[in-house]
Amino acid sequence: MTSAPPSSSSRGRLLVLAGPSGVGKSTVVAELRRMDAPLWFSVSATTRAARPGEVDGREYHFVSDEEFDRMVAAGEMLEWASIHRGLHRSGTPAGPVEEHLAAGEPVLLELDLAGARAVRERRPDALLVFLQPPSWEELVSRLTGRGTEPPEVVERRLATARVELAARREFDVALVNHDVRETARALVDLAHSTDGPTSPDGVRDDVDRDGAPAGAVGPGVVGAPESRSH
Repeated sequence: MTSAPPSSSSRGRLLVLAGPSGVGKSTVVAELRRMDAPLWFSVSATTRAARPGEVDGREYHFVSDEEFDRMVAAGEMLEWASIHRGLHRSGTPAGPVEEHLAAGEPVLLELDLAGARAVRERRPDALLVFLQPPSWEELVSRLTGRGTEPPEVVERRLATARVELAARREFDVALVNHDVRETARALVDLAHSTDGPTSPDGVRDDVDRDGAPAGAVGPGVVGAPESRSH
């Protein structure tokens, strides 16, 4: 594996967006795309077959198991993981990310917690952004949906969410997803600012120093394992 290149004011900023399941990461990224935000969105490589309507190079780079093995062995993956107990694998090709950063473009990766941790190891210059729910109650509402799932499934999701929320302290910045458009704009600000809209200790003003949304999240801010949707 190669070490991260030195930082330069002419380089783009690498942003990694992660957070608990159900917090709205994909919705925020969709809003960024809708508003044609000045960011480059990384496209993952995957060994699974393309689904109807998916285009190679747009949703994913669809590769064979052999090509994925080669990319991993050559250190060409910024991060990768096995999905659905090894049914297929997905990851972030490092080459395109570096090319866009070197060209001065900010790059956004939407990852799970394991992916964010892997990027932090490979690229300590990355800015890790944790997306938090407005409240624990709101996250519970999103995770439980219509209330049609068995209680044990709901409890497992909530336990996972608690663990995921506890990972906030591993991140550089926390954004509370009160409003999708505002969150998208805040990400653009972070991508194009030298320091980002943070307080001197690196935490946004709308987040308490212990990582909880200011006056918002209750007992749920303690914690959960990563689940990938690639």
